[in-house]
Amino acid sequence: MTKDCFLGIEFGSTRIKAVLIDAKGTPLASGDHGWENSYIDDNWTYSLEEVWDGLRDAYANLAADVKEKYGEPLTQVGGMGFSAMMHGYLAFDKDGKLLVPFRTWRNTTTGPAAAELTKLLNFNMPQRWSVSHLHQAILNGEPHVKDIAYLTTLAGYVHWQLTGEKVLGVGDASGMFPIDGEAMDFDAEKVASYDAHIAHYGFPWKLKDILPKVLPAGATAGCLTAGGAKLLDPTGTLQPGCPICPPEGDAGTGMTATNAVAVRTGNVSAGTSVFAMVVLEKPLSQVHEEIDIVTTPTGKPVAMVHCNNCTNEINAWASVFRGFLEALGQKADMNAVYTAMFRTALDAEKDAGGLLLYNYLSGEPVTGLTEGRPLLVRSPEANLSFANFMRAQLYSALATLKVGMDILAEEHVALDRMMGHGGYFKTPEVGQKIMAAAMDAPVSVMETAGEGGPWGMALLAAYGANRKDGQTLEDYLDQEIFAGQASTTVLPDAADQKGFRAFMDRYTKGLAIERAAVENL
Repeated sequence: MTKDCFLGIEFGSTRIKAVLIDAKGTPLASGDHGWENSYIDDNWTYSLEEVWDGLRDAYANLAADVKEKYGEPLTQVGGMGFSAMMHGYLAFDKDGKLLVPFRTWRNTTTGPAAAELTKLLNFNMPQRWSVSHLHQAILNGEPHVKDIAYLTTLAGYVHWQLTGEKVLGVGDASGMFPIDGEAMDFDAEKVASYDAHIAHYGFPWKLKDILPKVLPAGATAGCLTAGGAKLLDPTGTLQPGCPICPPEGDAGTGMTATNAVAVRTGNVSAGTSVFAMVVLEKPLSQVHEEIDIVTTPTGKPVAMVHCNNCTNEINAWASVFRGFLEALGQKADMNAVYTAMFRTALDAEKDAGGLLLYNYLSGEPVTGLTEGRPLLVRSPEANLSFANFMRAQLYSALATLKVGMDILAEEHVALDRMMGHGGYFKTPEVGQKIMAAAMDAPVSVMETAGEGGPWGMALLAAYGANRKDGQTLEDYLDQEIFAGQASTTVLPDAADQKGFRAFMDRYTKGLAIERAAVENL
Protein backbone atom coordinates (compact mmCIF):
# COMPACT_ATOMS: atom_id res chain seq x y z
CA MET A 1 0.00 0.00 0.00
CA THR A 2 1.13 3.56 -0.65
CA LYS A 3 1.36 6.56 1.60
CA ASP A 4 -1.90 7.83 0.07
CA CYS A 5 -3.93 5.91 2.64
CA PHE A 6 -4.81 6.85 6.20
CA LEU A 7 -5.56 4.74 9.26
CA GLY A 8 -8.03 5.43 12.05
CA ILE A 9 -8.43 3.15 15.06
CA GLU A 10 -11.08 3.70 17.74
CA PHE A 11 -11.48 1.96 21.09
CA GLY A 12 -15.21 1.65 21.56
CA SER A 13 -16.92 0.16 24.60
CA THR A 14 -17.48 -3.24 22.98
CA ARG A 15 -15.32 -3.13 19.87
CA ILE A 16 -11.94 -1.85 18.75
CA LYS A 17 -12.21 -1.01 15.06
CA ALA A 18 -9.60 -0.04 12.49
CA VAL A 19 -10.49 1.61 9.17
CA LEU A 20 -8.14 2.39 6.27
CA ILE A 21 -9.22 5.09 3.81
CA ASP A 22 -7.90 6.82 0.72
CA ALA A 23 -7.40 10.58 0.40
CA LYS A 24 -11.09 11.05 -0.54
CA GLY A 25 -12.32 9.18 2.53
CA THR A 26 -13.30 5.99 0.71
CA PRO A 27 -12.93 2.96 3.04
CA LEU A 28 -10.31 0.55 1.71
CA ALA A 29 -10.09 -2.06 4.45
CA SER A 30 -11.13 -2.67 8.03
CA GLY A 31 -10.52 -4.89 11.01
CA ASP A 32 -11.92 -5.17 14.49
CA HIS A 33 -11.68 -6.85 17.87
CA GLY A 34 -14.50 -7.44 20.31
CA TRP A 35 -13.96 -6.75 23.99
CA GLU A 36 -15.96 -6.04 27.13
CA ASN A 37 -15.30 -4.02 30.25
CA SER A 38 -15.03 -5.79 33.58
CA TYR A 39 -16.60 -4.82 36.89
CA ILE A 40 -13.85 -5.32 39.45
CA ASP A 41 -13.81 -3.93 43.01
CA ASP A 42 -16.78 -1.65 42.26
CA ASN A 43 -15.00 -0.25 39.19
CA TRP A 44 -15.72 -0.59 35.46
CA THR A 45 -12.34 -1.19 33.84
CA TYR A 46 -10.25 -2.66 31.04
CA SER A 47 -6.73 -3.91 31.71
CA LEU A 48 -3.82 -2.45 29.78
CA GLU A 49 -3.09 -5.98 28.53
CA GLU A 50 -6.57 -6.02 26.97
CA VAL A 51 -5.87 -2.63 25.39
CA TRP A 52 -2.75 -3.86 23.61
CA ASP A 53 -4.03 -7.32 22.76
CA GLY A 54 -7.18 -5.77 21.28
CA LEU A 55 -5.28 -3.09 19.36
CA ARG A 56 -2.90 -5.60 17.82
CA ASP A 57 -5.73 -7.97 16.89
CA ALA A 58 -7.81 -5.22 15.26
CA TYR A 59 -4.76 -4.02 13.32
CA ALA A 60 -3.80 -7.59 12.31
CA ASN A 61 -7.32 -8.17 10.99
CA LEU A 62 -7.12 -4.93 8.99
CA ALA A 63 -3.69 -5.87 7.61
CA ALA A 64 -5.07 -9.28 6.59
CA ASP A 65 -7.98 -7.54 4.86
CA VAL A 66 -5.51 -5.36 2.93
CA LYS A 67 -3.49 -8.42 1.89
CA GLU A 68 -6.60 -10.28 0.74
CA LYS A 69 -8.08 -7.35 -1.20
CA TYR A 70 -4.97 -5.86 -2.75
CA GLY A 71 -2.43 -8.67 -2.76
CA GLU A 72 0.26 -6.76 -0.91
CA PRO A 73 1.22 -6.16 2.74
CA LEU A 74 0.49 -2.97 4.62
CA THR A 75 3.94 -1.51 5.13
CA GLN A 76 3.26 2.19 5.44
CA VAL A 77 0.48 4.75 5.62
CA GLY A 78 0.34 8.48 5.04
CA GLY A 79 -0.96 9.15 8.53
CA MET A 80 -2.85 7.56 11.38
CA GLY A 81 -4.75 8.49 14.49
CA PHE A 82 -6.26 6.91 17.59
CA SER A 83 -9.49 7.68 19.34
CA ALA A 84 -11.34 6.17 22.24
CA MET A 85 -14.09 6.48 24.76
CA MET A 86 -13.80 9.92 26.32
CA HIS A 87 -13.23 10.73 29.95
CA GLY A 88 -12.08 8.22 32.53
CA TYR A 89 -8.95 8.07 34.61
CA LEU A 90 -5.51 6.75 33.66
CA ALA A 91 -2.92 7.96 36.18
CA PHE A 92 0.80 7.19 35.86
CA ASP A 93 3.85 7.79 38.03
CA LYS A 94 7.16 9.27 36.87
CA ASP A 95 8.30 5.88 35.60
CA GLY A 96 5.19 5.42 33.45
CA LYS A 97 3.64 2.85 35.80
CA LEU A 98 -0.17 2.77 36.01
CA LEU A 99 -0.98 3.68 39.60
CA VAL A 100 -4.54 2.28 39.82
CA PRO A 101 -6.64 0.24 37.37
CA PHE A 102 -8.18 2.24 34.52
CA ARG A 103 -11.43 3.89 35.66
CA THR A 104 -13.69 4.27 32.64
CA TRP A 105 -16.40 6.76 31.75
CA ARG A 106 -19.02 4.24 32.87
CA ASN A 107 -18.21 4.66 36.56
CA THR A 108 -20.63 6.76 38.58
CA THR A 109 -18.70 6.90 41.85
CA THR A 110 -17.54 10.51 41.68
CA GLY A 111 -20.74 12.31 42.65
CA PRO A 112 -19.33 14.30 45.60
CA ALA A 113 -16.31 15.43 43.57
CA ALA A 114 -18.38 16.41 40.53
CA ALA A 115 -20.79 18.44 42.66
CA GLU A 116 -17.95 20.21 44.48
CA LEU A 117 -16.13 21.06 41.24
CA THR A 118 -19.29 22.25 39.50
CA LYS A 119 -19.84 24.75 42.32
CA LEU A 120 -16.16 25.78 42.47
CA LEU A 121 -15.76 26.35 38.72
CA ASN A 122 -19.34 27.46 37.88
CA PHE A 123 -19.18 24.89 35.13
CA ASN A 124 -20.90 21.52 34.89
CA MET A 125 -18.31 18.89 35.80
CA PRO A 126 -19.84 15.48 35.04
CA GLN A 127 -18.91 12.39 37.00
CA ARG A 128 -17.25 10.87 33.92
CA TRP A 129 -14.65 13.62 33.51
CA SER A 130 -11.04 12.87 34.31
CA VAL A 131 -10.62 15.62 36.89
CA SER A 132 -13.81 14.48 38.64
CA HIS A 133 -12.14 11.09 39.04
CA LEU A 134 -8.96 12.79 40.22
CA HIS A 135 -10.77 14.92 42.76
CA GLN A 136 -12.79 11.99 44.08
CA ALA A 137 -9.53 10.10 44.62
CA ILE A 138 -8.32 13.12 46.61
CA LEU A 139 -11.53 13.22 48.68
CA ASN A 140 -11.22 9.47 49.29
CA GLY A 141 -7.67 9.94 50.58
CA GLU A 142 -6.20 7.54 48.03
CA PRO A 143 -2.43 7.40 48.59
CA HIS A 144 -1.53 7.14 44.89
CA VAL A 145 -2.55 10.74 44.15
CA LYS A 146 0.72 12.24 45.46
CA ASP A 147 2.65 10.07 42.98
CA ILE A 148 0.81 11.15 39.82
CA ALA A 149 3.12 12.42 37.08
CA TYR A 150 0.74 12.11 34.13
CA LEU A 151 -3.02 11.91 33.79
CA THR A 152 -4.59 11.11 30.44
CA THR A 153 -7.39 9.38 28.55
CA LEU A 154 -7.30 6.00 26.83
CA ALA A 155 -6.63 7.60 23.41
CA GLY A 156 -3.96 9.80 24.96
CA TYR A 157 -2.29 6.78 26.56
CA VAL A 158 -2.13 4.80 23.32
CA HIS A 159 -0.80 7.83 21.44
CA TRP A 160 1.86 8.38 24.11
CA GLN A 161 3.08 4.80 23.87
CA LEU A 162 3.29 4.87 20.06
CA THR A 163 4.90 8.32 19.68
CA GLY A 164 6.43 9.26 23.02
CA GLU A 165 4.31 12.46 22.96
CA LYS A 166 2.10 13.44 25.92
CA VAL A 167 -0.52 15.28 23.88
CA LEU A 168 -4.28 15.21 23.39
CA GLY A 169 -6.68 16.54 20.80
CA VAL A 170 -8.74 19.44 22.11
CA GLY A 171 -12.01 17.53 21.77
CA ASP A 172 -10.80 14.68 23.97
CA ALA A 173 -9.10 17.15 26.34
CA SER A 174 -12.45 18.92 26.80
CA GLY A 175 -13.67 15.78 28.60
CA MET A 176 -10.83 16.00 31.09
CA PHE A 177 -11.15 19.65 32.21
CA PRO A 178 -12.84 22.80 30.82
CA ILE A 179 -11.25 24.27 27.69
CA ASP A 180 -10.60 27.86 26.63
CA GLY A 181 -11.35 27.59 22.91
CA GLU A 182 -9.61 30.85 22.06
CA ALA A 183 -6.37 29.85 23.80
CA MET A 184 -6.75 26.23 22.61
CA ASP A 185 -5.79 25.04 26.08
CA PHE A 186 -7.23 24.14 29.43
CA ASP A 187 -9.00 27.16 30.94
CA ALA A 188 -6.20 28.94 32.83
CA GLU A 189 -8.52 30.70 35.28
CA LYS A 190 -10.28 27.46 36.21
CA VAL A 191 -6.95 25.63 36.48
CA ALA A 192 -5.74 28.31 38.93
CA SER A 193 -8.99 28.01 40.93
CA TYR A 194 -8.56 24.27 41.19
CA ASP A 195 -4.91 24.49 42.22
CA ALA A 196 -5.84 26.96 44.97
CA HIS A 197 -8.70 24.71 46.07
CA ILE A 198 -6.42 21.70 46.68
CA ALA A 199 -3.29 23.59 47.79
CA HIS A 200 -3.73 22.54 51.43
CA TYR A 201 -3.17 18.90 50.49
CA GLY A 202 0.44 19.71 49.64
CA PHE A 203 0.75 17.58 46.51
CA PRO A 204 4.08 17.94 44.66
CA TRP A 205 2.29 18.80 41.36
CA LYS A 206 0.09 21.49 39.89
CA LEU A 207 -2.82 20.43 37.68
CA LYS A 208 -1.26 21.67 34.45
CA ASP A 209 1.91 19.67 35.24
CA ILE A 210 0.11 16.35 34.98
CA LEU A 211 -2.26 17.03 32.07
CA PRO A 212 -1.47 16.46 28.36
CA LYS A 213 -0.57 19.26 25.96
CA VAL A 214 -3.69 20.31 24.05
CA LEU A 215 -3.65 20.33 20.23
CA PRO A 216 -6.28 21.16 17.58
CA ALA A 217 -7.07 18.99 14.57
CA GLY A 218 -4.43 19.42 11.88
CA ALA A 219 -1.57 20.01 14.33
CA THR A 220 1.57 17.90 14.36
CA ALA A 221 1.37 15.43 17.21
CA GLY A 222 4.37 13.17 16.66
CA CYS A 223 5.32 10.21 14.52
CA LEU A 224 5.16 6.45 14.89
CA THR A 225 8.39 5.40 16.57
CA ALA A 226 10.22 2.14 15.90
CA GLY A 227 9.03 0.87 19.28
CA GLY A 228 5.51 2.05 18.55
CA ALA A 229 5.46 0.23 15.21
CA LYS A 230 6.45 -2.98 16.99
CA LEU A 231 3.72 -2.45 19.59
CA LEU A 232 1.11 -2.05 16.87
CA ASP A 233 2.43 -4.68 14.48
CA PRO A 234 4.71 -7.25 16.14
CA THR A 235 5.39 -8.86 12.72
CA GLY A 236 7.59 -5.90 11.83
CA THR A 237 5.79 -5.34 8.51
CA LEU A 238 4.55 -1.84 9.35
CA GLN A 239 7.34 0.71 9.05
CA PRO A 240 7.83 3.55 11.55
CA GLY A 241 7.87 7.24 10.74
CA CYS A 242 4.35 8.09 9.64
CA PRO A 243 2.75 11.17 11.26
CA ILE A 244 0.13 10.53 13.93
CA CYS A 245 -2.51 13.22 14.38
CA PRO A 246 -3.76 14.43 17.79
CA PRO A 247 -5.68 11.64 19.57
CA GLU A 248 -9.37 12.31 19.91
CA GLY A 249 -12.41 11.18 21.81
CA ASP A 250 -15.38 9.37 20.32
CA ALA A 251 -17.41 12.57 20.46
CA GLY A 252 -14.97 14.37 18.17
CA THR A 253 -14.70 11.49 15.72
CA GLY A 254 -18.48 11.22 15.65
CA MET A 255 -18.78 14.90 14.78
CA THR A 256 -16.17 14.48 12.05
CA ALA A 257 -17.76 11.32 10.63
CA THR A 258 -21.13 13.06 10.30
CA ASN A 259 -19.80 16.41 9.05
CA ALA A 260 -21.19 18.07 12.17
CA VAL A 261 -18.29 20.32 13.21
CA ALA A 262 -19.77 23.64 12.06
CA VAL A 263 -21.91 25.97 14.18
CA ARG A 264 -25.64 24.97 14.33
CA THR A 265 -24.95 21.38 13.31
CA GLY A 266 -25.50 18.36 15.53
CA ASN A 267 -25.10 14.63 15.64
CA VAL A 268 -26.37 11.69 17.63
CA SER A 269 -24.03 8.79 18.33
CA ALA A 270 -26.01 5.77 19.46
CA GLY A 271 -24.13 2.66 20.43
CA THR A 272 -23.30 1.19 23.84
CA SER A 273 -23.81 4.71 25.18
CA VAL A 274 -25.73 7.49 23.47
CA PHE A 275 -24.88 11.14 23.19
CA ALA A 276 -26.15 14.06 21.20
CA MET A 277 -23.97 17.03 20.37
CA VAL A 278 -24.84 20.47 19.05
CA VAL A 279 -22.18 23.02 18.04
CA LEU A 280 -23.21 26.23 19.79
CA GLU A 281 -23.42 29.70 18.29
CA LYS A 282 -23.77 31.26 21.76
CA PRO A 283 -23.21 30.10 25.36
CA LEU A 284 -26.03 28.52 27.35
CA SER A 285 -27.78 30.87 29.76
CA GLN A 286 -26.92 28.80 32.83
CA VAL A 287 -25.14 25.70 34.07
CA HIS A 288 -27.13 22.50 33.59
CA GLU A 289 -25.95 19.33 35.29
CA GLU A 290 -27.49 17.30 32.46
CA ILE A 291 -25.45 19.10 29.78
CA ASP A 292 -21.70 18.75 29.18
CA ILE A 293 -19.85 21.56 27.45
CA VAL A 294 -17.09 20.06 25.33
CA THR A 295 -15.53 21.09 22.00
CA THR A 296 -15.17 20.08 18.39
CA PRO A 297 -11.72 18.82 17.27
CA THR A 298 -10.96 22.46 16.46
CA GLY A 299 -12.08 23.90 19.81
CA LYS A 300 -15.60 25.20 19.08
CA PRO A 301 -17.97 24.86 22.08
CA VAL A 302 -20.43 22.00 21.94
CA ALA A 303 -23.41 21.13 24.13
CA MET A 304 -23.42 17.39 24.77
CA VAL A 305 -26.10 15.27 26.34
CA HIS A 306 -24.34 12.05 27.35
CA CYS A 307 -26.15 8.97 28.63
CA ASN A 308 -24.33 5.90 29.90
CA ASN A 309 -26.78 3.35 28.54
CA CYS A 310 -28.12 2.78 25.05
CA THR A 311 -27.87 -0.48 23.08
CA ASN A 312 -26.33 -2.66 25.80
CA GLU A 313 -29.69 -4.21 26.72
CA ILE A 314 -30.60 -4.72 23.04
CA ASN A 315 -27.27 -6.53 22.62
CA ALA A 316 -28.02 -8.73 25.63
CA TRP A 317 -31.41 -9.74 24.25
CA ALA A 318 -29.89 -10.37 20.82
CA SER A 319 -27.73 -13.03 22.50
CA VAL A 320 -30.84 -14.52 24.13
CA PHE A 321 -32.61 -14.73 20.78
CA ARG A 322 -29.51 -16.26 19.20
CA GLY A 323 -29.60 -18.92 21.91
CA PHE A 324 -33.26 -19.58 21.15
CA LEU A 325 -32.50 -20.06 17.45
CA GLU A 326 -29.61 -22.39 18.23
CA ALA A 327 -31.87 -24.39 20.57
CA LEU A 328 -34.16 -24.88 17.58
CA GLY A 329 -31.22 -26.16 15.57
CA GLN A 330 -30.99 -23.05 13.39
CA LYS A 331 -27.83 -21.20 12.49
CA ALA A 332 -27.79 -17.86 14.23
CA ASP A 333 -26.58 -15.04 12.01
CA MET A 334 -26.30 -12.03 14.31
CA ASN A 335 -26.88 -9.51 11.53
CA ALA A 336 -30.14 -11.25 10.71
CA VAL A 337 -31.08 -11.34 14.41
CA TYR A 338 -30.54 -7.60 14.80
CA THR A 339 -32.38 -6.81 11.56
CA ALA A 340 -35.39 -8.86 12.66
CA MET A 341 -35.39 -7.24 16.11
CA PHE A 342 -35.27 -3.70 14.73
CA ARG A 343 -37.71 -4.17 11.83
CA THR A 344 -40.27 -5.89 14.04
CA ALA A 345 -40.44 -2.75 16.18
CA LEU A 346 -42.08 -0.94 13.25
CA ASP A 347 -45.06 -3.31 13.52
CA ALA A 348 -45.66 -2.49 17.20
CA GLU A 349 -48.26 -0.30 18.83
CA LYS A 350 -47.01 3.28 18.81
CA ASP A 351 -46.78 3.45 22.62
CA ALA A 352 -45.11 0.01 22.84
CA GLY A 353 -48.34 -1.54 24.11
CA GLY A 354 -48.05 -0.05 27.57
CA LEU A 355 -44.72 -1.74 28.30
CA LEU A 356 -42.10 0.02 30.40
CA LEU A 357 -38.44 -0.84 30.04
CA TYR A 358 -35.23 0.46 31.60
CA ASN A 359 -31.92 -0.37 29.91
CA TYR A 360 -29.77 0.76 32.86
CA LEU A 361 -26.89 -1.69 33.01
CA SER A 362 -24.89 0.99 34.78
CA GLY A 363 -25.77 4.19 36.60
CA GLU A 364 -27.29 7.15 34.79
CA PRO A 365 -26.40 10.60 36.18
CA VAL A 366 -28.94 12.38 33.97
CA THR A 367 -31.72 10.69 35.96
CA GLY A 368 -29.80 10.64 39.24
CA LEU A 369 -28.98 6.92 39.46
CA THR A 370 -25.55 5.76 40.60
CA GLU A 371 -26.21 2.14 39.62
CA GLY A 372 -28.44 0.42 37.12
CA ARG A 373 -30.80 -2.55 37.01
CA PRO A 374 -32.19 -3.54 33.58
CA LEU A 375 -35.94 -3.93 34.01
CA LEU A 376 -39.05 -4.82 32.03
CA VAL A 377 -42.19 -3.70 33.83
CA ARG A 378 -45.76 -4.26 32.67
CA SER A 379 -49.23 -3.99 34.05
CA PRO A 380 -51.66 -6.90 33.52
CA GLU A 381 -53.41 -4.96 30.76
CA ALA A 382 -50.19 -4.19 28.86
CA ASN A 383 -49.77 -6.02 25.57
CA LEU A 384 -46.59 -8.08 25.71
CA SER A 385 -45.59 -9.04 22.18
CA PHE A 386 -42.27 -9.31 20.40
CA ALA A 387 -43.01 -6.17 18.38
CA ASN A 388 -44.03 -4.13 21.44
CA PHE A 389 -41.06 -5.46 23.38
CA MET A 390 -38.68 -4.30 20.66
CA ARG A 391 -40.29 -0.87 20.34
CA ALA A 392 -39.97 -0.48 24.12
CA GLN A 393 -36.27 -1.44 23.76
CA LEU A 394 -35.69 1.18 21.06
CA TYR A 395 -37.63 3.83 23.02
CA SER A 396 -35.78 3.04 26.23
CA ALA A 397 -32.42 3.43 24.49
CA LEU A 398 -33.29 7.08 23.79
CA ALA A 399 -35.42 8.01 26.80
CA THR A 400 -32.67 9.49 28.97
CA LEU A 401 -31.28 11.38 25.98
CA LYS A 402 -34.69 12.99 25.54
CA VAL A 403 -34.47 14.47 29.05
CA GLY A 404 -31.32 16.39 28.11
CA MET A 405 -32.47 17.41 24.63
CA ASP A 406 -35.57 19.01 26.13
CA ILE A 407 -33.26 21.27 28.14
CA LEU A 408 -31.48 22.42 24.97
CA ALA A 409 -34.86 23.16 23.42
CA GLU A 410 -35.71 25.34 26.42
CA GLU A 411 -32.36 27.13 25.91
CA HIS A 412 -33.44 27.91 22.33
CA VAL A 413 -30.34 26.21 20.90
CA ALA A 414 -30.41 26.59 17.11
CA LEU A 415 -29.93 23.45 15.04
CA ASP A 416 -29.90 23.30 11.25
CA ARG A 417 -29.32 19.56 10.86
CA MET A 418 -29.01 16.44 13.02
CA MET A 419 -26.93 13.54 11.79
CA GLY A 420 -27.05 10.01 13.19
CA HIS A 421 -24.38 7.33 13.40
CA GLY A 422 -23.60 4.20 15.39
CA GLY A 423 -25.02 0.72 15.70
CA TYR A 424 -28.54 2.01 16.45
CA PHE A 425 -28.77 3.16 12.82
CA LYS A 426 -27.36 0.08 11.07
CA THR A 427 -30.79 -1.30 10.14
CA PRO A 428 -31.93 1.11 7.41
CA GLU A 429 -34.49 3.72 8.50
CA VAL A 430 -35.65 1.96 11.67
CA GLY A 431 -33.36 3.74 14.13
CA GLN A 432 -33.87 7.00 12.23
CA LYS A 433 -37.64 6.71 12.48
CA ILE A 434 -37.56 6.13 16.24
CA MET A 435 -34.90 8.81 16.78
CA ALA A 436 -36.87 11.37 14.74
CA ALA A 437 -39.92 10.72 16.92
CA ALA A 438 -37.85 11.08 20.09
CA MET A 439 -36.00 14.23 18.98
CA ASP A 440 -39.02 15.87 17.29
CA ALA A 441 -36.66 16.65 14.40
CA PRO A 442 -35.53 15.20 11.06
CA VAL A 443 -32.63 12.74 11.39
CA SER A 444 -30.20 12.11 8.53
CA VAL A 445 -27.80 9.19 8.12
CA MET A 446 -25.00 9.03 5.57
CA GLU A 447 -23.88 5.92 3.75
CA THR A 448 -20.72 5.94 5.86
CA ALA A 449 -22.63 5.93 9.17
CA GLY A 450 -21.76 2.31 9.82
CA GLU A 451 -18.03 3.15 9.75
CA GLY A 452 -18.57 5.70 12.52
CA GLY A 453 -15.79 6.85 14.80
CA PRO A 454 -12.76 5.04 13.33
CA TRP A 455 -13.63 6.44 9.90
CA GLY A 456 -13.89 9.91 11.48
CA MET A 457 -10.47 9.38 13.08
CA ALA A 458 -9.00 8.38 9.72
CA LEU A 459 -10.45 11.58 8.23
CA LEU A 460 -8.70 13.62 10.93
CA ALA A 461 -5.43 11.88 10.05
CA ALA A 462 -6.01 12.68 6.35
CA TYR A 463 -6.83 16.30 7.20
CA GLY A 464 -3.56 16.64 9.09
CA ALA A 465 -1.60 15.32 6.13
CA ASN A 466 -3.48 16.86 3.20
CA ARG A 467 -5.13 20.14 4.25
CA LYS A 468 -4.35 23.22 2.23
CA ASP A 469 -2.91 26.36 3.84
CA GLY A 470 -5.63 28.01 5.90
CA GLN A 471 -8.19 25.29 5.12
CA THR A 472 -10.48 24.76 8.10
CA LEU A 473 -11.71 21.34 9.11
CA GLU A 474 -15.25 22.42 8.16
CA ASP A 475 -14.13 23.40 4.65
CA TYR A 476 -12.00 20.28 4.25
CA LEU A 477 -14.91 18.00 5.11
CA ASP A 478 -17.38 19.93 2.93
CA GLN A 479 -15.07 20.20 -0.09
CA GLU A 480 -12.96 17.05 0.00
CA ILE A 481 -15.03 14.38 1.75
CA PHE A 482 -18.77 14.97 1.84
CA ALA A 483 -19.41 16.81 -1.42
CA GLY A 484 -22.12 14.82 -3.20
CA GLN A 485 -22.26 12.08 -0.56
CA ALA A 486 -25.62 10.31 -0.41
CA SER A 487 -27.69 10.42 2.77
CA THR A 488 -31.19 9.48 3.88
CA THR A 489 -33.40 11.74 5.95
CA VAL A 490 -36.41 10.62 7.96
CA LEU A 491 -38.98 13.14 9.17
CA PRO A 492 -40.78 12.68 12.48
CA ASP A 493 -44.11 10.83 12.21
CA ALA A 494 -46.92 12.37 14.28
CA ALA A 495 -48.22 9.00 15.50
CA ASP A 496 -44.72 7.88 16.52
CA GLN A 497 -44.17 11.18 18.33
CA LYS A 498 -47.40 10.73 20.28
CA GLY A 499 -46.47 7.14 21.11
CA PHE A 500 -43.00 8.13 22.31
CA ARG A 501 -44.45 10.87 24.53
CA ALA A 502 -46.80 8.30 26.09
CA PHE A 503 -43.83 5.99 26.72
CA MET A 504 -41.85 8.89 28.25
CA ASP A 505 -44.71 9.67 30.62
CA ARG A 506 -44.60 6.08 31.90
CA TYR A 507 -40.82 6.18 31.93
CA THR A 508 -40.63 9.32 34.07
CA LYS A 509 -43.27 8.10 36.54
CA GLY A 510 -41.64 4.67 36.73
CA LEU A 511 -38.16 5.90 37.71
CA ALA A 512 -39.16 5.21 41.31
CA ILE A 513 -39.35 1.51 40.37
CA GLU A 514 -35.82 1.62 38.97
CA ARG A 515 -34.55 3.36 42.12
CA ALA A 516 -36.21 0.72 44.30
CA ALA A 517 -34.54 -2.03 42.27
CA VAL A 518 -31.14 -0.37 42.71
CA GLU A 519 -31.70 -0.03 46.46
CA ASN A 520 -33.01 -3.55 47.03
CA LEU A 521 -31.42 -5.85 44.43
